Amino acid sequence: MTAHQATDRSADTHPETSYSVVAIAASAGGVHGVSTLLGGLGPTLSVPVLLVQHLDPRHRTVIAEVLSRRTPLPVKLAEHEERALPGTVYVAPPDRHLLVGPDGALTLSTSALVHFVRPSADLLFESVAGAYGPGAIACVLTGTGSDGAMGVDAVKSRGGTVIAQDPGSAEFSGMPEAAVGTGAVDFVLPLEEIAAVVRGLVEDKRQ
Repeated sequence: MTAHQATDRSADTHPETSYSVVAIAASAGGVHGVSTLLGGLGPTLSVPVLLVQHLDPRHRTVIAEVLSRRTPLPVKLAEHEERALPGTVYVAPPDRHLLVGPDGALTLSTSALVHFVRPSADLLFESVAGAYGPGAIACVLTGTGSDGAMGVDAVKSRGGTVIAQDPGSAEFSGMPEAAVGTGAVDFVLPLEEIAAVVRGLVEDKRQ
């Protein structure tokens, strides 16, 4: 499947789906990738955005401040037990897994590393799959390793929609390649086209 032969299996399967959350995962090269995606989502997104970006846990992070300058959406580090609000981007803090419940309540966890990483995209995606089922959108961007692949399988198995950055356009192709390799990806897109597809999915189903 090339970048422009993305399939939209989810629209056929779930014509009445109303989306409730967007979950994004990135690693190496991710600040640029995430900035591009968030910058294209516009100022009025009607669902919360949950982000796992692998960060060095030894340093205080300024990722929320950096991303705030690239998007009109408010961006903040997620806090334990806060409720995810529409149109806000919640970033997993360094060395904390980020999970979400059906009521939008966020949980930060120091449970064991998953595939050598914390925060884990797999755990975030599995939690949005469990909490929102067909209302979940999962996006896998640039990164090394395979974090996110198990999670996109979970999202797809619960009826959600999965988007991967075209590995050929990714600064580091490991994570998107692993996601595509699961067979669970609905859209394989160049980075610059992902935001428009996310916006279309979320807003089309709200009208």
